[in-house]
This record gives sequence, structure tokens and C-alpha cells, in this order.
Amino acid sequence: MQNGAIPVWLLLGSILAGAAGAETAWPGWRGPRGDGTSLDEAVPLKWDVAEDLAWKTRLPGSGHATPVVWEDAVFLVAARDEERVLLRLDRRTGKIDWAETVLEAPLEGKHRKNSFASSTPATDGERVYVSFLDGEKMFVAAYGFDGGKLWEARPGIFSSVHGYCSSPVLWKDKVIINGDHDGEAYLVALDKTTGKTVWKTARPNRKRSYCTPIIRTINGRNQLMLSGSICVASYDPDTGKQQWIIDGPTDQFVASLVYDGERLFMTCGFPEKHLMAIDPTGNGNVTESHVLWRSLKDPAYVPSPVVAGPFFMVVSDSGKASCWDAKRGRRHWVEKIGREHSASAVVVRGHACFLSERGVLTVIKPGKNYEEVAVNVLGEDTFASPVITHGQWLLRGSEHLFCIGAAE
Repeated sequence: MQNGAIPVWLLLGSILAGAAGAETAWPGWRGPRGDGTSLDEAVPLKWDVAEDLAWKTRLPGSGHATPVVWEDAVFLVAARDEERVLLRLDRRTGKIDWAETVLEAPLEGKHRKNSFASSTPATDGERVYVSFLDGEKMFVAAYGFDGGKLWEARPGIFSSVHGYCSSPVLWKDKVIINGDHDGEAYLVALDKTTGKTVWKTARPNRKRSYCTPIIRTINGRNQLMLSGSICVASYDPDTGKQQWIIDGPTDQFVASLVYDGERLFMTCGFPEKHLMAIDPTGNGNVTESHVLWRSLKDPAYVPSPVVAGPFFMVVSDSGKASCWDAKRGRRHWVEKIGREHSASAVVVRGHACFLSERGVLTVIKPGKNYEEVAVNVLGEDTFASPVITHGQWLLRGSEHLFCIGAAE
């Protein structure tokens, strides 16, 4: 486990673990801890769709957002023409309980690998929070588990030729959204119960990025950390005040950061790609003092990395997987595991799992030598990141949501 404390709501997935050792909540982007780690001991590492499919549901719309799970409720967003829709499914059967139109707005311009429903929702067990683009404005809304809208807000302008993707993160009584875009960029915190702006902090550069922040408490200091807007930076999630900043190392960022209890890890970006390990204990501009190591060897632009014990693992967009000594920045191995990758990695049962755009999930045992454990084929293209809950995989394909693993 990490040394840095984690918000209580992020730990609920662990607290709700059942007798079979299966985490039951996946409440937001990258799961219970926001970093792709799962404590589930029941999910299969090797599976076959023909034999291990629990259910498969055709989705009424498209999107790259990851499902989120609370107990037996699965929430998912999709775009259906100009409608942005929030769905609730029954986790046990895949049946769609309800589908609510959250927003009707003209479709924005976007990158060919983006979608019109890319922002993963977040839930605290009482409400579900969603984020879309409404014309030139960021749109955020909260819904009850019954499908009723509780509030909506448009906290700022957002403009990007690559489209929109800003997944909400939750901290205490706040919903925090990254507003990095080609204009006056910002971070904004909204009140969870009303949608009113609690704080709004300007970002230092006018540059699009799509990184979802992570929140950790390090040496007694709460930190909301993200890359983007031509920097890597930390903010106080209670006030929005900047705590430290590293300039660059490139213009645009997509992948989220991960933290191993001592070091913060980043992979980016465009036009240059970098891997970087950072000491997150500084103050002010720490560009020259707190970068522990960096490399230009096969970083990722879009897929977020993982930490597994002493190993930092990443797959490049072109499908090259690498395993690094997290402390020293030495690469143990690099292996081509397929073609294009966009989904973020997960770690479960001591294994790193990388999902390609062709729907191939490669399972690797972290170590100094490459050890492939399984190659699982879904049979449908995938851009959304994997979800692990109740001893099962939830995998969003281009047309269906798949649930794989033994029924409870």
C-alpha cells in the first residue's frame, strides 16, 4: 500500500470487499484509488469470452468513458446523436435500468481517437457526477441513483480542437474538474450538493490537456496533482492554491499520474514524449531540484501507467510495454505486445494488464524479465479502460459492455 493517505471515499472499494476477496466499488476514473490498482483476488487473469462471459449488453450510443460501479449499480455515459446520456445498469444481469438524457448540444470537433462521451463519471454512493461539453462551456451535473437530476453547472469556457474529456474527481464535499484548454485554463471545485463554485484556480499556460488529477496526502499535506498546460503541478484540493510546479517537459498531456508512496510518475506527451519520476515534497518551482529521473525511451502519450511494487510499468501508444526500476529509472525490459493502445493499465493480483484498441488484454507478471501470463481476446475494439469489480471484468467495447468472470 502507499504511504500517502487517500481520501476516505476512495477506500470504500476496499472496505466493501466481500468474503471472496473481490472489491465491489469502482467509483471513478482508474478505480478506488484513482491509479488503476485493484485489490480484487477473485477476478480471472485468463479468460475466454465463449466460456467466461457473464453477460453482454448492447449500448444505446458510443463513447470511451469507463463504467463506474457502486455495489450492484453500474453507471455509464454515451453519446447518441446530439444527446449525451447517463445509463444505469444492473451489475448482476447487464439489464439497463434507466437512461437519462443529460444534455442536448451540437457535437464538438474532436480528435479521431476521442469520443463525444469520454469523461468517466464519479460516484460517492449517493450521487453520480458527469461532465460533457456544452458548446463552448464545460458542463457538469449530478444525478441521484434513481436517475433524477439534482443540479447542473457550467463553471467555465472550454475550447480544444481535440474535443473534450475531463473526468470529475471527488474530495470531501467537492467535485474537482480539470479545465486545461486552448484558452484561459483553470481547475475548478464545485460543491457536491449544489454545484456552486467553491474555488477556481488559473492554470499557467493556454494549452489543451486531458489529465485527470490524483489526490494524495504526503507528509501531512493534501495534494491534488496533475500534468498538463505545459507543466506538472500540485494544488491544495481544499483551496486550489498551487503548492509546487515543474515546467514542461512538453506541450500536451493525456495520461494520469501514479504515486508509489515516495515518487510521483508521469508519462507524456506531444510533441515530445517523456517518462519522469518526481519527488512531490517540494514548494514553489522545483524544476531543477525535484525531478528524480527521466527518460525518452518508449513513453506513452494516452495510456496511463501503473506502479506494481518496485516496478513502474507503461505501454506506449504503439504497443511497446516497458518495465522500469521505479527508484533508479533503469529499464529492465521492453516488449512489443500488440498494436495501438489507448486504454489505461490496471494492476490486479500482482499482475499488470494492458488493453489494446483491438480488444486484446495482455497480462504480465512484473519483474526483471518479461513474463507473459495471458493474452485474452474480447472480439471488439476497445478504447475505454478496464474495470474490475466483484471478481469480474467490465470491458466497454465499441458497441457493447461486457462482463467477464464467474457470477456470484
